[in-house]
Amino acid sequence: MTNSVRKVAAAAATAVLGAALAGCGGGAGTPDAGREARMGTPAASASTSARASAPGSPAASPQPGAPAKPPTMAPGPNGLTPVFERAKQRTDKTVALTFDADMTSDQGPRAAGGEHFDNPALISTLRTLKVPSTIFMTGRWAEEYPDQAKSIGTDPNFEIANHSYSHHAFTSPCYGLPALDAAAARADVDRAFAAFRQAGAVNTVPYFRFPGGCYDDQALRAVSTAKVTAVQWDVVSGDAFAKDPDPVAEQVLAGVKPGSVVVMHCTRSAAPVTEEAVRRIVPELRKRGYRFVKVSELIGT
Repeated sequence: MTNSVRKVAAAAATAVLGAALAGCGGGAGTPDAGREARMGTPAASASTSARASAPGSPAASPQPGAPAKPPTMAPGPNGLTPVFERAKQRTDKTVALTFDADMTSDQGPRAAGGEHFDNPALISTLRTLKVPSTIFMTGRWAEEYPDQAKSIGTDPNFEIANHSYSHHAFTSPCYGLPALDAAAARADVDRAFAAFRQAGAVNTVPYFRFPGGCYDDQALRAVSTAKVTAVQWDVVSGDAFAKDPDPVAEQVLAGVKPGSVVVMHCTRSAAPVTEEAVRRIVPELRKRGYRFVKVSELIGT
């Protein structure tokens, strides 16, 4: 089992997106290390229930109004956290749009100074267009915008997944992000779920996206006791710091295949044209026969 770092940014985009990825999700690609951890299959309901009942699991004590337990993947060899990238069922024309709500633990002063890490217009558009979506949220974002976190996390159109509390790296190097050791990384996951509960979000799922998209076997081992499925993607939108929505939309439309997971952002300061791009992407994909689903539906297929 190799420990080489998986940075999933497309090679051609690395130079352009490097700075952006310090505060946002990474690019796209196929990491080689830890392949066995990606070979897990969706677990049966009984197994899922057993894992979900473990201490610290987000599903251990369902809150009133919470949805049924979502599917997870079986652990990889040696108990490594499994990694989901794209649905195995690739004939059904389904696609999951995912949005990283990024905010690092040290960006509070920037928010106090007027920088917007939220994107209410995007959430409104997803509701208007009736697009089920998965929001990968940092705990710090939920603390900064608790009303929005609750609104998203109580809307059946959405599910909230874990993007860490601090948005610090779980392996290094990772686009200049400060790195956490194994114990701090595990605690960071729990702290994010706690922030969601504190905000009143109930539609939370046991899925985790590594900050920057960076992970290795050590990172997979560090979060394995959290009983989460790590979720990457196969389509990078390129919306981080984009100024024009058209290339973003074109990149997504060119990359989507049945069962795809698209990574985008729910952060105005880092991705100011995402909402405009979504208004083009959604009708075009529907015209092509695609149906939008949450990540939980893809993992369950």
